[in-house]
Amino acid sequence: MHSTVTVEVEAPPSLVFDLARDVQRWPALLPHYLRVRVLTRHADESLTAEMVAVRPIAPVVGLGLPVLWRSRVWVDADALQLRFVHLGGATDGMEVTWHIAPMASGCRASIEHEFKPRVGAWGLLVDRLFVRPIARRTLGSFKAIAEAVAATKTEARRSGRARPPKKSAT
Repeated sequence: MHSTVTVEVEAPPSLVFDLARDVQRWPALLPHYLRVRVLTRHADESLTAEMVAVRPIAPVVGLGLPVLWRSRVWVDADALQLRFVHLGGATDGMEVTWHIAPMASGCRASIEHEFKPRVGAWGLLVDRLFVRPIARRTLGSFKAIAEAVAATKTEARRSGRARPPKKSAT
């Protein structure tokens, strides 16, 4: 099963990457992430974490299904990529790669999932019922945050330029 979810973000790629790279902060930034708990910090600077997110079932009434998984996470700042490998459980071996690519008006953020379960239909079920809904919500949340931060910075620069320089009191 190969799946890609993509969103265009009107914010600098470095800003989007800086928001996404610190997976421990995800519960503070993303409303559907309940917990990210670091289990192990590895010598290669990767980490293994347990993650819990909510897959909405009936969002209007706030009904959702908690989904738990463990991943080893690598951060590649030069390539603006995050890489996850799921460890154990229903998605054991799933490989997930985040790509953040510059565009003229900001960047394109994509999450690719590669999953080869023993039973092929299982991959399709996991993708449609869990992977895509959670990935879409994750990218949508990071898009909203990054665009708000970028707009605030742009507005601050504009308003700073619009003011005449202050005269000294001498």
